[in-house]
Amino acid sequence: MNAWEETITLDHDDSDELCPIVSALEVIGTKWTFFILRELLLEGTRRFGDLLRAMDGISPKTLSVRLRELEDRGIVSRTVYAEVPPRVEYTLTELGKRLEGIFLELKRFGLLLEEK
Repeated sequence: MNAWEETITLDHDDSDELCPIVSALEVIGTKWTFFILRELLLEGTRRFGDLLRAMDGISPKTLSVRLRELEDRGIVSRTVYAEVPPRVEYTLTELGKRLEGIFLELKRFGLLLEEK
């Protein structure tokens, strides 16, 4: 049984392992990563230039670094097409698509905060 299928609860973890919540926040909590993931959740497969234009203020280098980090974690897949000019597309993996529920709950919480 994997973590997605088992019942989990909040608790104090006394082990030396990194807290799973901290692990998740390390993925979505870095600057720009949240916006990259949101763009891929909303729009599906995107080219590098599309992502760059969708996020005002991000540098090409930062976008490249964040996409590589997400790819290394298995959250985003990268497809390179042998064309001239080269075409590279990014899409969420099945693991990455599971972030949608988290994003929806974050939005719900944000709306609640705005009501106060």
